[in-house]
Amino acid sequence: PNFVELCLRLTETDERAFEQLWRGLGLSVDWSMTYTTIGARAQRISQRAFLGLLARGEAYQLEAPTLWDVDFQTAVAQAELEDRERPGAMHRVRFRLAGARGEEPGDEGDALIETTRPELIPACVALLAHPDDERQRGLVGKEAVTPLFGTRVPVLTHPLVDPDKGTGLVMVCTFGDLTDVVWWRELGLPVRSVLGMDGRLAEVPWGAPGWESDDVERARREYEQLQGRTVNQARKRIVELLQEDGDMIGEPTQLTRAVKFFEKGERPVEIVTSRQWFIRTMAHTDELIERGRELRWHPPYMRARYEDWVNGLTGDWCVSRQRFFGVPFPVWYPLDERGAVLYDQPIAASEQQLPVDPSTDVPDGYASEQRAVPGGFIGDPDVMDTWATSSLTPQIAAGAGEDPELFASVFPMDVRPQAHDIIRTWLFSTILRSQLDYDELPWSDAAISGWVLDPDRKKMSKSKGNVVTPMHLLEEYGADAVRYWAASGRPGTDTAFDPQQMKVGRRLAVKLLNASKFALADLPDEGDALTNALDRAMIARLAAVVADATSSFEEYDYARALERVEVFFWWYCDYYLELVKGRRYDAGESQDAREGAASVSRALRRSLSVFQRLLAPFLPFVAEEVWSWWQPGSVHRASWPSADELSEALGAAQPDGTPPEDAALGVAADVLKEVRKAKSEARRPMRAPVARVVVHDTAARLSALQLGVEDLRAAGSIETVATAESEEFAVEVELAEQQPEGS
Repeated sequence: PNFVELCLRLTETDERAFEQLWRGLGLSVDWSMTYTTIGARAQRISQRAFLGLLARGEAYQLEAPTLWDVDFQTAVAQAELEDRERPGAMHRVRFRLAGARGEEPGDEGDALIETTRPELIPACVALLAHPDDERQRGLVGKEAVTPLFGTRVPVLTHPLVDPDKGTGLVMVCTFGDLTDVVWWRELGLPVRSVLGMDGRLAEVPWGAPGWESDDVERARREYEQLQGRTVNQARKRIVELLQEDGDMIGEPTQLTRAVKFFEKGERPVEIVTSRQWFIRTMAHTDELIERGRELRWHPPYMRARYEDWVNGLTGDWCVSRQRFFGVPFPVWYPLDERGAVLYDQPIAASEQQLPVDPSTDVPDGYASEQRAVPGGFIGDPDVMDTWATSSLTPQIAAGAGEDPELFASVFPMDVRPQAHDIIRTWLFSTILRSQLDYDELPWSDAAISGWVLDPDRKKMSKSKGNVVTPMHLLEEYGADAVRYWAASGRPGTDTAFDPQQMKVGRRLAVKLLNASKFALADLPDEGDALTNALDRAMIARLAAVVADATSSFEEYDYARALERVEVFFWWYCDYYLELVKGRRYDAGESQDAREGAASVSRALRRSLSVFQRLLAPFLPFVAEEVWSWWQPGSVHRASWPSADELSEALGAAQPDGTPPEDAALGVAADVLKEVRKAKSEARRPMRAPVARVVVHDTAARLSALQLGVEDLRAAGSIETVATAESEEFAVEVELAEQQPEGS
């Protein structure tokens, strides 16, 4: 285990070191057949793709509002957010209008807002009302003054304001949430940021441009009581200050609300202004929606999740991260003579330099001694977001820019298999990158799976600590049984962890073993013709199952294919095999008896070959074992069965079997079921003799029964089978007298 772990670490960090280690063991490494998202080839492809976006203006750098995790100290993307319910409070706060002084709450000189984030009042840049809200008509166009800090902010309108929420008037801060960012961008509001990257209120220059106040000294004095505090500490203190000043109206109202968290974080994300790399997304939303409609979704309803995500985007994709590990951005920046960074003049790496690490490598035209000195250069310190490299998985696997022949052969690919929770990340970002680089989909189909749920119906994940290690399940039930359970989960649907389902899979595997032993017994098999009606009907039914399973697989509905095959296989074992056992084992002396035995032998071998191939994707080990008993090579290299292959065995008969033959098989199986039921209720063994059976059914079905009556008599140990015409099916069973023990 330690050696394997070492190999994996070396693969992720240094391909050359791994290759040296491997060759030291006398082994070779073919990197063209190795896929990683952090190796040298993947880095080259990722960096080359980024430089292409940069050259076309689809990647850009900007000092802008950025989702920020204060614990991980890194930017995060909208796709990495999740909502968590957290307790909070709603505060009603009075803003006074400039030049007015109302004495009571609700006076014409007041503007009342409700907020869960009063600590951001010093960052307020506007108050907003809905354009159609008559209550706020007298306020719109005027200026309000922030309590405690005396900053004048305009009262404006925007259609996203909900007039039925709170007072109908909202505070815009830079930045409290993503809606603030939308309002700030669309209304051209200034930035007045108070929150630092450490999650504490930072020092701000009251009185400087952008930080004006009607009473600068008071603003400084009040803000000093908030500066350096965490968000929660500052919120508690500003509530006390507002209450002391009389601008807190009533007591805060306790509530529970959804708060945005980084999916791996422990504290709510904040929005800070920072310099980050972005890939243009908002300009391409219409194209992305169209691509989503071109894609074949399995199941189809999953497309709605994709469209909801695209329609809900609020900004371009932030792809830079402040982390240690990842693919570096392949750019440097020149420094002017004073040592200031010229971010607007990035120096892109050349093709020959890739993959490049700007923290150690040097751009063309510079020397290493010029790093971080005036007139020299610095490397970009950030790395690409995980999804910014994973979004290129088709290109990395196909060798984009590395192996033109391979790329032309396999891109765009056929299918992306993935879970539904990363439609918004992996699937979306892969479509975006393919659209920007190639103006086409990266694959034609998307097969969406669900989660595995624990016994409490919660998603199994390493972070939650509720993952079940499968080793003991493999040892108890076998790999085929565990795979059967996994394949039983329908596409797009969450699957509960269920050992009982694994038991069913094990039973199916054992049944395939036993059925194969029976079918492969050394019995007559002369010629190819199927002469018995029941044999022909079974093969016709199996052809329909093959067609259905094939169609399901073509639609990536593996669970439907398994269900269809499994149901018919159990019916085949429970009824067809029981019906033909007597004819198979008792060839007799007559030509008819020998031909009947040969017919069933041929039908069994044909059906067995098909069942082993149909079940191979679900029970790969047992299918390989039984295939090896009588066929060369591997079942997994054998051709997939076809309905035509079975129809050929029927000769001139219709592909679905002639009606009398199919009816004969159906009614014989129905009667045998009733005979077994009668024996079971009488607590007799299944081989117990039956004196007489009377079958009540329609004339057509009774006529068809005569084609298989001898097989029915042998299977049920029935002495006499009589019939009576009736519109309803019924079976009378007269068991033979039970012989005394020892007679």
